[in-house]
Amino acid sequence: MSERYVLISTDSHAGPPAEQYRDYIESRYRPAFDEAQTEAEAMRQLAETDDTRRFLDEWDKEIGEHGGMRGAWDPVVRDKEMDHDGVAAEVVFPDADSAGVGGVAKTPFTAGLGSTGDDDPELTLAGAWAHNRWLVDFCANSPERRAGVALVPMHDVSAAVRLIEWSAEHDLRGGIMIPTKWGRLPSYNDPVYDPVWAAAAATGLPLHTHSGVGPDPDDYGYTPGLIAIYTTEAYWWAARPLWALILGGVFERHPSLKYVIAENGAWWTPDIISRMDSKWEGDHATRKFGPAAFRSGLTMRPSEYFDRNCWMAASVMGDVEVERRHLIGVGNLLWGSDYPHPEGTWPHTRTWLAERFRDVPQEDVRRILGLTAAGVYGFDLDSLAPHVARIGPTVTDIHGT
Repeated sequence: MSERYVLISTDSHAGPPAEQYRDYIESRYRPAFDEAQTEAEAMRQLAETDDTRRFLDEWDKEIGEHGGMRGAWDPVVRDKEMDHDGVAAEVVFPDADSAGVGGVAKTPFTAGLGSTGDDDPELTLAGAWAHNRWLVDFCANSPERRAGVALVPMHDVSAAVRLIEWSAEHDLRGGIMIPTKWGRLPSYNDPVYDPVWAAAAATGLPLHTHSGVGPDPDDYGYTPGLIAIYTTEAYWWAARPLWALILGGVFERHPSLKYVIAENGAWWTPDIISRMDSKWEGDHATRKFGPAAFRSGLTMRPSEYFDRNCWMAASVMGDVEVERRHLIGVGNLLWGSDYPHPEGTWPHTRTWLAERFRDVPQEDVRRILGLTAAGVYGFDLDSLAPHVARIGPTVTDIHGT
């Protein structure tokens, strides 16, 4: 494989049409699911504008020859598209439809990327179980290439632990995803969640938060710049658990816990880590608080916990992440295609890779594109070798002659 890159996407998405999801939902929740789907479709149509319809028409045409959105739930089509893009393996998150195309349903009862601690506890848990059961079946096809990420709501700690243990038993080795926004629930630095972190550490399943939620609509209302403000602030909500976990001593109490922030860039990471370190070390601005305020429960600098326990699945990383890779940590940086979202690299991944990494040393590229991910998620490189030999991007593909 020395002439080819092991390409592992640490940010991909999957999910079926609503009628397939319905089969995985407990019968007592199906009427509520049907009602929610009707409401969701009405809201989607109401929110459509000329711009969105124009974009959807263009996107449908662009991906038509690639099976459209069918790869979101059809593993045969998905394998074909992974081959097309040179992706040997992937970490699979929920919610394949981010643009209202292809008939793909959102995760039942908002249990996916849009989940928060404010959601209905019972329905959210039912939606998580439905998605996780579906995901097990989906990943059973080409299991060496797929690491499914289980959904774990946090309303009930005991229920969360059961979900984690079930996920490990059913080989959802991509790990677990908790809501990015805890809402009315205790924040993630609260020791009440220690059984959840302990279960994730004991099973070896990486813990994830994923970009998707942002400020509440009530924060701004339907005022000028709403969408632009939302997209500007969305990164902050996805980043927030990082300092809650580090400064709350979670990685001190659970040193083997692995934490990955997905699809949230990484450009902001060096600055916030440096700021946390300066407070821990006792800079001028912290004198009035005393050292205990910033070191309580921590025996290492925040940057040391970050280096040991945290990774940034920066997805379709921009030039700024590539340029700042050593400040972020080459060994903490992971690539993802965001398949099949239109803001991702599919179906032009090979071109994107050449544009981003042409001038980056091969050793760094190999780690960022796949080797680090193989270690974090336990992908067997020997099992992936035949796929890499068939479809992996070559050194020449990325770096030219």
